[in-house]
Amino acid sequence: MYFCRKFKAMKYKLFLMVLLAVMGVTAKSQHSEPQDRGYIVKVGDKAPDVSLFMLTGDTIKLSELRDKIVVLQFTASWCSVCRKEMPHLEKEVWQRFKDQNFILIGVDYDEPINKVKAFKEQMKVTYPFSLDPHADIFGKFANKKAGVTRNVVIDTTGTIVYLTRLYDTKEFDGMVKKIEELLK
Repeated sequence: MYFCRKFKAMKYKLFLMVLLAVMGVTAKSQHSEPQDRGYIVKVGDKAPDVSLFMLTGDTIKLSELRDKIVVLQFTASWCSVCRKEMPHLEKEVWQRFKDQNFILIGVDYDEPINKVKAFKEQMKVTYPFSLDPHADIFGKFANKKAGVTRNVVIDTTGTIVYLTRLYDTKEFDGMVKKIEELLK
């Protein structure tokens, strides 16, 4: 009888130890390891040298902007989170930094030019926009099946220095701080 109780107690302790160990591994993997969030690039990578098809009709290669801090804002008219973020990008980023060594470009995910122009006007943003037919530009930075509402901050050497996903005020504020640092 004594042996049975002792065995059950050991079995219970072993079960708890295994359970806690599994929970610890799960917690660690969820909180301490960075998530890719659909990106195929990461901070420290050189930005792909894409051609941006501007609403003005011009085409600009990203490498032609190496003298500037660049933010590519991946967006779409159907994206509610993009719509939430855009007024903040206009006021807190574009209006604040546009007269410095800086450019913010909205890159619209696979929509026709007339829809993109209407979207830009409706959102009352003044920063430049680029078309992204077939989401080919987006696909150089993130998995095409991943969602939009992304900002990619690129320094004057063409290196990706900050990535955002969705509109999180803490992450957005971190991006603004990074831009401030780069412009000093």
